[in-house]
Amino acid sequence: MSKQQVFYIHGGESYESYEDFIERLKTKDIWDLPSAQSLKKWTNTFASDLGEEYEVFMPAMPNKNNAKYEEWKIWFEKHFEYLRDDAVLIGCSLGAMFLTKYFVENRTPFMVRELIIMACPVQDGTFSDKDCGDFLTNIEDLPKLSGKARKITIMQSKDDFLVPYEHALKYREALPEAELVTFEDKNHFLVEELPELVEMIKKLN
Repeated sequence: MSKQQVFYIHGGESYESYEDFIERLKTKDIWDLPSAQSLKKWTNTFASDLGEEYEVFMPAMPNKNNAKYEEWKIWFEKHFEYLRDDAVLIGCSLGAMFLTKYFVENRTPFMVRELIIMACPVQDGTFSDKDCGDFLTNIEDLPKLSGKARKITIMQSKDDFLVPYEHALKYREALPEAELVTFEDKNHFLVEELPELVEMIKKLN
């Protein structure tokens, strides 16, 4: 019996212009000094938490500190020869924005068992993050996701400091068939453990 495939796309940063990226480099703190404590995050143990019955893909997407949608699209599609029907696809933050835009515009050559969208904003006329414009999807285009996966799940925490919770509600309104999973204290999913996601995936089997 083949292993259940799980494909996770991480977040990142995107900038409207190269000049904006340069300015960010000038002002951003150094994050990888020897004295710095590494962030303990649920993704560090995600594959081992799922166990040996799962084949977990967690690719490093190109240039995540200055991400471009077209570059991520190329890299994502290079994995298609390794993915089978009923794969579970997960995106968080910029990764969720990428998957949303990708599936609004495209289909995969394999059937997606579940598409899990975590901490994902939509362009509704109030969200003004121009730097993510390359990845953002207009709210009126969200219904195009219908039929692209057997199930769509939206995960959002009410205390997310980057993406207002209202975006998850708008996402759910545009896709009535989607399931909305709400948390109170997971912020932007920058947490050490996320057993709820592991349990959700294991319940598929």
